Amino acid sequence: MWHQASPSSLLVYGTFLAISGSMLSNPARTGHLHGSLPPNPAFAVLLDRIGPAAQYGLTQFLGALAFGQQLFLFHLHSADHMGVEGQYHFLLQIVIAVSLATTLMGIGLPESFMVSFVRSASITFQGVWFVVMGYALWTPSLIPKGCSLALEEGHQVVRCHGEEALHRAKSLVNIQFSWLLIAITIFVISFYLVLVRFYGEKVEYSMLTKEHLLCEESDDVESQEGGKVGERKSFMEIGRGSVPNDMER
Repeated sequence: MWHQASPSSLLVYGTFLAISGSMLSNPARTGHLHGSLPPNPAFAVLLDRIGPAAQYGLTQFLGALAFGQQLFLFHLHSADHMGVEGQYHFLLQIVIAVSLATTLMGIGLPESFMVSFVRSASITFQGVWFVVMGYALWTPSLIPKGCSLALEEGHQVVRCHGEEALHRAKSLVNIQFSWLLIAITIFVISFYLVLVRFYGEKVEYSMLTKEHLLCEESDDVESQEGGKVGERKSFMEIGRGSVPNDMER
């Protein structure tokens, strides 16, 4: 079984925090977007509390809206669309677009394993690429040859000295992206195969609704009550069996 609602809500919360953090890190460049943040976390909480019939579809829609906002933000957030940072952000937008597309597909295909699998892999890719950008763009020892950090408008950016150095730096970014794509693909498929090895193909992929939770809780209660009744009966049968033996003695 797979619980869809809560992970989707967490996805909305995480994307909202990522957008807010990006805005706070560079308010001069993204301050005009502060008023455009959608109230996704509040709606996600309401949907979890109320639990309407369309909760899954609406939560996926909120997640898609958050990814769309994230894509729009990073399109405008880059300090230099033509520089090294812009290349990192351009490749990140491709991954965000995959997350957005698979989230929208999840509305019409709620029980599709591959849609959720690709979406999870793309979100993992986003997290790892964020870490790579943090080290590659703001660690002086990792700056490509022919480039250096420059302070512009209170923000450190990577500036390359000449077209050849810029072309070389962008090529290194593309190589990093390709290597990371291969590594993430190997990891997620290997992880899936390991789970299949341990649990087999008997595990079904389906939404875990409140009705399923209530049924499971009632089954557990009935099984516990049945176990207690069985213990009482067995105890009474033992007591009854010991009475004739005492009388014979």
